[in-house]
Amino acid sequence: MTKNICVFASSCNYLDKSYYPIAEELGELLAKSGFNMVYGGSSLGLMWACASKVNENGGKVFGVMPEKLHNMGVSTESCVELTITPCMRTRKAKMDELSDGIVALPGGFGTLEELSEMIVQKQLGYNNKPIVILNTNGFYNKLIEFFEVIISEKFANHKLCENLYYIASTPSEAVNYLKNYDYNNKQDNIEEELLYKR
Repeated sequence: MTKNICVFASSCNYLDKSYYPIAEELGELLAKSGFNMVYGGSSLGLMWACASKVNENGGKVFGVMPEKLHNMGVSTESCVELTITPCMRTRKAKMDELSDGIVALPGGFGTLEELSEMIVQKQLGYNNKPIVILNTNGFYNKLIEFFEVIISEKFANHKLCENLYYIASTPSEAVNYLKNYDYNNKQDNIEEELLYKR
């Protein structure tokens, strides 16, 4: 069964030029590896750089966009399905519903919020989706360091965080992780771990 990979990414067209080819490479590799893509439905930025290459290489693209952004004219007609939601919260829920895995490309506060929510969903056992942080140009270095502080200071359970997310340096590394991931594995004993074995 074909897996749908949700890609969180910037919708900005004014980033350093080095970011766009990486997003395009990810889209190409996803499609050539048999994955479809779920994303924010935008015709801008890293979002579109990735989605356009999925389209060009035979993959299907599913867009999900809140009504306010859709009314601004930033959506694309290149999606096989474009869902318009009333707000950002329902948008995230729909993207979660449609996807089997997550890749976070560099992005702003919206991408950070989306990534954080999916990490928490997996941490609490609501899903077992692969979560990949594609660390282009070391963009996420400081965030990864902060995650390590959260864990080391015991604001998050170390054992529960061991396999929450995977950090990839290249699109090929990200896609290989998605291809080899055990999508049927379930997280066990979460209640015991959440209580820190008190």
